[in-house]
Amino acid sequence: MQDYDLIVIGSGPAGQRAAIQGAKLGKRVAVVEKREVVGGASVNTGTIPSKTMREAVMHLSGYQYQSIYGMNYRVKEKISMADLSFRVQHVIKTEIDVTRAQLSRNGIDLLTGTASFLDPHRIRIENSRGVSEFASEFVVIAAGTRPAVSEQVPLNNRTIVSSDHIMDLPEIPKSLIVVGGGVIGVEYTSMFAALGVRVILIEKCPRLLEFADQEMIEALCYHLRDSRVTLRLGEEVQSVEEAPDGTVIANLESRKKISGDALLYAIGRQGNVDDLNLAAAGLESDSRGRIAVDAEYRTATPHIYAVGDVIGFPSLASVSMEQGRIAVGRAFGAEVRTEPENYPYGIYTIPEISFVGKTEEQLTDEDVPYEVGVAYYREIARGQIRGDTTGRLKIIFHRETKEILGVHIIGEGASEILHIGQAVLILKGTVDYFVDTVFNYPTLAECYKAAAFNGLNKLKRLN
Repeated sequence: MQDYDLIVIGSGPAGQRAAIQGAKLGKRVAVVEKREVVGGASVNTGTIPSKTMREAVMHLSGYQYQSIYGMNYRVKEKISMADLSFRVQHVIKTEIDVTRAQLSRNGIDLLTGTASFLDPHRIRIENSRGVSEFASEFVVIAAGTRPAVSEQVPLNNRTIVSSDHIMDLPEIPKSLIVVGGGVIGVEYTSMFAALGVRVILIEKCPRLLEFADQEMIEALCYHLRDSRVTLRLGEEVQSVEEAPDGTVIANLESRKKISGDALLYAIGRQGNVDDLNLAAAGLESDSRGRIAVDAEYRTATPHIYAVGDVIGFPSLASVSMEQGRIAVGRAFGAEVRTEPENYPYGIYTIPEISFVGKTEEQLTDEDVPYEVGVAYYREIARGQIRGDTTGRLKIIFHRETKEILGVHIIGEGASEILHIGQAVLILKGTVDYFVDTVFNYPTLAECYKAAAFNGLNKLKRLN
């Protein structure tokens, strides 16, 4: 039996960063990966494929420049799933190679097979070559998640699919039913709508993405409807069936029937814990396969940590990476700092949404006096150049101290330019910083200056 200082179960963003942090601390580290390829769901079926597909859709559909060249403008007239898949597979292969190289460069052993606990310190790994046992001082569970399934929705990976098999659609459907208005469902809704597909989005909650700023989500809903998306909010699917003609029918609790050429089922994710034998390690998971952790990502068994999607919200690749780094740093007593309240969010819809800090709704509930400054892409030269005249940037700041409390953006480049506001927020800067700073011209970053002036002008009128 071979001993390690740290064994990480899963090679996705959380597992990869956890393992590298351990290696940087001079520890002997191994990563266990069930698949023959590294990178986890993020690289192979989740984040990287979906964001790459988005870029392919944006380019081939000419979406970004239709406001300039007309609604009929396209880079390619007849776009196929093969066109989208070509770019996706290229990026996936590169990311797999990069991940494998990073693990190798840091002297991390890669163990391929299915991991399960024998006891809190011993792990069994089974693969096609047999069974091996390993022991470790610390263990990090970064097993990730898979799409949740339902008996009411019989997936056939052809016309009724989960997000893992969206690229398996034989062709781009003329109409698509999307069940689930979470991040995954809304992202794919906007992508297919940009391709000219008639999308019907079904979500049981009264609004989409309730954790995001309401104004930004209202703007997104406007864009979706403008792209001929039908939003069925407050509706729940009772059953799904395949009609004799090959179309898909969704039967709703309200007795409505929705028909489409294909259906994407995107109701949540399920933790990959079935094979781990958690009980042998003194652990358990909830009904969604999530493992409970404390503020330091420590489980009920003190030397075992859990990070990434397997611990639940926010299930962002960027946050998962940080969780892995923090967990291992604290396990080995290294000095590591992080500020979860200032983690940025990126939602890669079309247009994309990104935000950091508090929303107006949260500040209202907390009785915090605040003011808002807004800038519109259409008033910024770069917005006109890029062909995005619908985006906007909102700065929320304290009415008395002028300290930045939140930044919310919808529009192309939102997830990139957000980091300017994030830096000022973390450093407890005020809205005056944006007034006094010169930004390159023409850039979307100028929105910060315009929004700052807008907010301060509102303050002047109140005094």
